[in-house]
Amino acid sequence: MKVRATTILGVRLKNGAAMGGDGQVTFGDMALKQKAVKVRKFEGGRSVVLGGFAGAVADALTLFGKFEEKLEEYNWQLQRAVVELAKEWRTDKYLRNLDALLTLMDKKHSYLVSGDGNVIEPDGSVLAIGSGAGYAQAAAEALLSCKVKSPKEIVERSLGIAADICIYTNRNITVMEL
Repeated sequence: MKVRATTILGVRLKNGAAMGGDGQVTFGDMALKQKAVKVRKFEGGRSVVLGGFAGAVADALTLFGKFEEKLEEYNWQLQRAVVELAKEWRTDKYLRNLDALLTLMDKKHSYLVSGDGNVIEPDGSVLAIGSGAGYAQAAAEALLSCKVKSPKEIVERSLGIAADICIYTNRNITVMEL
């Protein structure tokens, strides 16, 4: 059986950024957990980075630990830390077997990072991963076109819409903001 779950959505605007995720974890046709927390705030000095994950929890937490090491090693320069994490993830014989997808964001940049070495910075201000990503991203883009200005409100409302449509997404939402 395949473990499925997770909708992570990040929105970055001029007035701030927010990232949120639902709390559902499913295994086959069973919902095993309703209140998982899949987003995290990394803080150091004057820098704050938001992170979210989809995939195997232990793998994602391992990668978050590696990412935090890279942030510290590269003086909290997000782009450099993300690229170095992706390089190590792709080339390390242990790490390359980890099954997760990460979203990382500060006030200026958003990145999607995967184990095959991809580091993608989206063109727009919205980034989504997971089972309900398409629904959440579409909702966020619609709210942006309606001139909703609060990143936190956009994330909350969009994840709620995704929860109405995606059976792998629930309404136990955690949102963090910069």
